[in-house]
Amino acid sequence: QVQLVESGGGFVQAGGSLRLSCAASRSVFSSVPMGWYRQAPGKQRELVARIRSGRDPDYTDSVWGRFTISRDNAKSTVYLQMNDLKPEDTAVYYCNLRVEGINYWGQGTQVTVSS
Repeated sequence: QVQLVESGGGFVQAGGSLRLSCAASRSVFSSVPMGWYRQAPGKQRELVARIRSGRDPDYTDSVWGRFTISRDNAKSTVYLQMNDLKPEDTAVYYCNLRVEGINYWGQGTQVTVSS
């Protein structure tokens, strides 16, 4: 019922920055949590960041202080600003929206960080 379109991935050297965007195909209430996950080859998909109304954003320990999640409710878009990128951040990044008991996923965007 909801399409999520991601953009902003690419190639960057260690220490560089990227900004990921994920736009929903229809309006999403600000109270609905949105998040970013990533999956590296041979590893399980993990939560990177989550944003929920009225609460501080959540971040996995490995990205704390470097990544910032935000959202533009008028555009139904969630962002992930990634600074000081490390080779360990290399993965396919997926945005996530859970509404009415259903998980919706973006198509995935590749982030590659070279050393």
